[in-house]
Amino acid sequence: MTESVYKIIELVGVSSESWEKAAAAAVETAALSLKDLRIAEVTDLDMQIEEGKVVTYRAKVKISFKYHKESD
Repeated sequence: MTESVYKIIELVGVSSESWEKAAAAAVETAALSLKDLRIAEVTDLDMQIEEGKVVTYRAKVKISFKYHKESD
């Protein structure tokens, strides 16, 4: 097996519907500009509250992707 290197970034996805959709938004947005996404780990969940009601779900997500040299 060839050795590989992966980079990890942290993003915050936001949804007015659910944490699952917030996490998916982070992954889907990352996929627009990064290639070879491998693992997504939800590290934190929180909510924004206004007037006693949840208005926004937020998911902090660590996403790893394969690191490629400039020549790849």
